[in-house]
Amino acid sequence: MIRRGFFQNLRKRKIAILFVLPTALTLLAITIFPLLYELRLAFMSWELAMSASPKFVGIQNFIKILTEDTRFWASMKVTATMMTIGVTIQLVLGFLLALLLNRLGPWRSPFVSLLLIPVMIAPVVAGFQFRMIYHNQFGPLNYLIELATFGRSQGAAWIASPNIALFAVMVADIWQWTPFLMLIVLAGLQSISPEMYEAAEIDGASPWQSFWHITVPLISSVVIVGILIRVMDMFKLFDIIYLVTGGGPGNVTETISFYTYLQGFKFFSLGYTAAMAFIQLIVIIVISQIFLKYQKRLRGAA
Repeated sequence: MIRRGFFQNLRKRKIAILFVLPTALTLLAITIFPLLYELRLAFMSWELAMSASPKFVGIQNFIKILTEDTRFWASMKVTATMMTIGVTIQLVLGFLLALLLNRLGPWRSPFVSLLLIPVMIAPVVAGFQFRMIYHNQFGPLNYLIELATFGRSQGAAWIASPNIALFAVMVADIWQWTPFLMLIVLAGLQSISPEMYEAAEIDGASPWQSFWHITVPLISSVVIVGILIRVMDMFKLFDIIYLVTGGGPGNVTETISFYTYLQGFKFFSLGYTAAMAFIQLIVIIVISQIFLKYQKRLRGAA
């Protein structure tokens, strides 16, 4: 009887493995293999426009990126600026919208659906949209400024001026992704039991005290996950940059993902590009670990 049960369990395991095997092989083919191939390529010098075969150079690509490539650090600075200022504004606006929606009751659903429209728009479409909005001569933004000032101002060169181009790109990203953080914060607010607020009110707590001592601690863990997702997205920010400014003027709006694209698909430095991509991966892993450790600490405190 025991032996029969053993063979039945073994058969079930084999069937389960057969069902999982195609998915596992697919993941291996499209994720693990390219990652290992890129890691190997990061230690090679392969200028596709000049040489047909790669040459092993060890860690020279990494040393060159970290010590000589000022453009790499400039693009990292642009990414960090958008990551800190842009995500902070998105979080504040998303938080305020979520608090407002949380009080609407049965009227909440249609407003949430309307506010989520920017998130559902493809980044390519959003990029074209803002490129038209910011157009110097035919853009509606400058037209509205001209109307508001009775013709005394012709607006601004939103994507041609080094002083405001990054701000213009940041506005486009904020418009598209603020509803995402709003939805995450709203989900956190909906998970808080109303009885906790009722108990706090009975104890004499003011709405402000309830907010700081009940709302913020209970949704902080969820909010950190949302921030982490947006921070990782900033390292992949490409579509809007490519379509709105093309990294210009100069390299004022050139993010690290856009610079990586230029190295790989315009300059054809494949080994150098692979090394740059792995440096970004390491930075993202470090940032993720910091956020997750902080989230774990908050859960422990709660």
